[in-house]
Amino acid sequence: MHIGCPKEIKPQEFRVGLTPNAAREAVAHGHTVTVETGAGDGAGFSDADYQAVGARIAATAEEVFAAADMIVKVKEPQVVERAMLREGQVLFTYLHLAPDPEQTKDLLDSGATCIAYETVTDAQGGLPLLAPMSEVAGKLAPQVGAWTLQKANGGRGVLMGGVPGVGPAKVAVIGGGVVGTHAARVAAGMGADVTVLDRSLPRMRYLDDAFGGLFGTRFASAGATAELVAEADLVIGAVLIPGAAAPKLVTRAQLSEMKRGAAIVDVAIDQGGCFETSRPTTHEDPIYEVDGVMHYCVANMPGAVARTSTIALGNATMPYMLALADKGWRRACLDDPHLLDGLNVHAGQLTYYAVGKALGIDVISPQMVVKGAD
Repeated sequence: MHIGCPKEIKPQEFRVGLTPNAAREAVAHGHTVTVETGAGDGAGFSDADYQAVGARIAATAEEVFAAADMIVKVKEPQVVERAMLREGQVLFTYLHLAPDPEQTKDLLDSGATCIAYETVTDAQGGLPLLAPMSEVAGKLAPQVGAWTLQKANGGRGVLMGGVPGVGPAKVAVIGGGVVGTHAARVAAGMGADVTVLDRSLPRMRYLDDAFGGLFGTRFASAGATAELVAEADLVIGAVLIPGAAAPKLVTRAQLSEMKRGAAIVDVAIDQGGCFETSRPTTHEDPIYEVDGVMHYCVANMPGAVARTSTIALGNATMPYMLALADKGWRRACLDDPHLLDGLNVHAGQLTYYAVGKALGIDVISPQMVVKGAD
């Protein structure tokens, strides 16, 4: 198979879909790898690094898309990239289709087979290709939240850990999954007073047992959420429903109850955000203010630490990428039902229920698609 890796073109996105190590493995399996020149620069990988392991370097993205049977990326394809996809081509990347009807339409029109990192599952019910970036985003959230709280950035001017005689910042983390756990751990490590809100009693018991009271937990009833949001200096939104639009858990009306200059970090923004007032921002212009509350809603937070993120993502995606290349997408998905869970679009048909529900589009079962594919 011919595997192509274009340079990411989303603003301030420095990650790359293939590491040199992944390219080396693919070449060793007998595949051809073409990487767009400069694709790895932001993550610290040169063209020479790819050439040294047997990959070809292409001058343009057009060359990569035209030659490749499978495109491997990081972020969802932008408009110009979607126009280069073709029928029968495989796209393997993050998609986040539920809040993005334009991308969904373009992918359906392309005729390509699109497998989304964020909906691939594992035997434990986890999301193995989303988890590494969730870990990175969770650890970044308190860091960017602390920066947003600085007075020069419009925040309250509160130090996360306080100082002797002055209390620490109050931090509410909505969601106790991978993002929320890492966010709470780092925020507590910075000295903040942290509470995690979640609806799973077993998960809260796990957090208490694993972290020994490093941070508190509360059941995420509407009342408890409203109370903690009103008290918080920083609120981190860390809620995920796999493949679906994020639920709106904090309303515009609730902003009036928050402290002036309080900060919101919405890690769920790539699925539409879990605050009613959230809208995507970029690393170039990351924060905005609504009703006196500062919002940090960068949709590709892990791109800020591109080398760490690229290597972590590459470690997770490489076995699946090799399976798709070695077997073809159909056989790979038949052999691995967890990889089949990643199938979102095939030949003009939507194959992921949560996306169809969010966008009002008819869905065909991925099992029917894979069994009926040519």
